Amino acid sequence: MITRDQISQVVGHPVHDSQGKKIGDAKHMYLDDRTGEPEWVTVKTGFFGNNETFVPTRSARMTEDHLEIPYDKDQVKGAPNVDVDSGGHLSVEEERHLYRYYGLEARGGAADDGEAAATGAAGRQSAPRAGTTGGEAGTGAAGYAAGRTGPAERAAGIEDDAMTRSEEEMHVEVERRAAGRARLHKFVEVEEVEETIPIRHEEVRLEREPITEANRGAALSGAEIAESEHEVVLHEDQPVIDTRVVPKERVRMRVEEHTEQKKVHGRVRKERIETDLSSDADTDPASGQGRDDPRFR
Repeated sequence: MITRDQISQVVGHPVHDSQGKKIGDAKHMYLDDRTGEPEWVTVKTGFFGNNETFVPTRSARMTEDHLEIPYDKDQVKGAPNVDVDSGGHLSVEEERHLYRYYGLEARGGAADDGEAAATGAAGRQSAPRAGTTGGEAGTGAAGYAAGRTGPAERAAGIEDDAMTRSEEEMHVEVERRAAGRARLHKFVEVEEVEETIPIRHEEVRLEREPITEANRGAALSGAEIAESEHEVVLHEDQPVIDTRVVPKERVRMRVEEHTEQKKVHGRVRKERIETDLSSDADTDPASGQGRDDPRFR
């Protein structure tokens, strides 16, 4: 359970679900009008923190620098949508609706007749409304309470004549997600290649030589007049094609991370304070200046 002394430790700090995962940041703290104790905390969720959801604080606890709640992220994001800017208070019906969603009973009574039998809290008074004393992240609970003094603060004697002006600041978080896939796939292709190689072959060329004393014996060794033949085998080279597998290179994928600057657009709210001079006359009685005088703005 969160106490009033822990409000400054909660507002503006991370909120983790029952699985220990961060679901957003605590934005506002709502107090019970009757007891003045924290009853609800709003959590900013979503990619840009645009959604603000109510979560009960009775089972929450501060751990180191964050708030832990006994609900998972999906349950918190699916909570009933309540306008946090509707006067700084939850209506009785809104609070009962939230109690029913989280399976709780209101302080001082059951959430509704159907839950009274299950919780054993029948006969108690209905739940009081809750007033806000939370603030913007980094401003602290006390500053925001001065600007929106609710019934709980007035009952405790906390009064201030100053008003706090707050603004929302855009905080962008980066979420890593899969953007695509890259694969290596090897195909077999057939390519026509051409290569020039030397090819040898044999040809017959006739040589005639006259009869000399050196070859006369060989010339007269045969018959004087007769038919005869002499055969010579001719050779030539023929190309024989064969293939061998030769490794050429190694190919791998290497993931490189590049950083680029990207403009992110969002919407933030900020408060503007103006003076409202209320009097029976249109002029200031002390100075005689008109109410539209710039000095009174």
